[in-house]
Amino acid sequence: MKTVLCYGDSNTYGYNPSNGMRYPEDVRWTGVLQTLLGSEYKVIEEGCNGRTTIYDDPIEGWKNGYDYLRPCLNSHKPVDIVILMLGSNDLKEVFHFTAAEIAKGAETLVKDIIDFTSEKQGFVPKIVLVSPPEIGEGIKTSPFYGSFYENAIERSKEFPKYYKEVAERNGCVFVDAAEYIKPSTIDSLHLSPEAHRKLAEVFTFFLTS
Repeated sequence: MKTVLCYGDSNTYGYNPSNGMRYPEDVRWTGVLQTLLGSEYKVIEEGCNGRTTIYDDPIEGWKNGYDYLRPCLNSHKPVDIVILMLGSNDLKEVFHFTAAEIAKGAETLVKDIIDFTSEKQGFVPKIVLVSPPEIGEGIKTSPFYGSFYENAIERSKEFPKYYKEVAERNGCVFVDAAEYIKPSTIDSLHLSPEAHRKLAEVFTFFLTS
C-alpha cells in the first residue's frame, strides 16, 4: 500500500465557502482521491485553514507550514507520495510577498521533505508540487477582503511560472491547479464541490500515469 500525504491549507482541509464549515469526506478532493485510487493507496489529509508556506502569521503563528512539516512526515512515515499545495495564504496583504518569494517558501518545504525523508525513512517520496488556484476576480466582495486585496489576483496568476521552476530544480511533479479549476464565486478563495472532484481526478492521473 502506498501512503499519499496531502499537505496544504483550507482547500486541502475542505473549507466550504457556503457556510464556513467543512465539506463531507466524500466531497473533499482528498476523499475523492482515496476513492479513485482505491485500496492500494492510503490518502492522509493534512490541511489547515490559513496555513502558510514558511511564514509566521502575526495573529496565528502556529499556522506556519514549515514548523509542522517534519513532525507530520515523521508520524506518517513511510510516506510514498507528498502532494504539496500551499502559497495562497502568503498572498495576504500583511505579508507583502511577491509570487517569486512565495515560491521560494514552497521550495524550502520541498527541500525539507527531501532532506528529512532521506534521513528518516531511507528514500525520498514522489513530490507533487501544486501551484495553487488563482484568487478570484470577485475578491473585493469576499468575506476575506481585507486579508486579501485586489493585488493578490495578479500575483496568484504568476504562481505557475515560479512553482514550475521550483519543481524542475528539485525533481518534483508539477501541477498547475489553475489550469483545471477556479475558486468559488462565493468568496473567490475556496473551492466548490465540482472543483474538488476535478482536482482529485487530476491528481489521480498524475499519480497513476
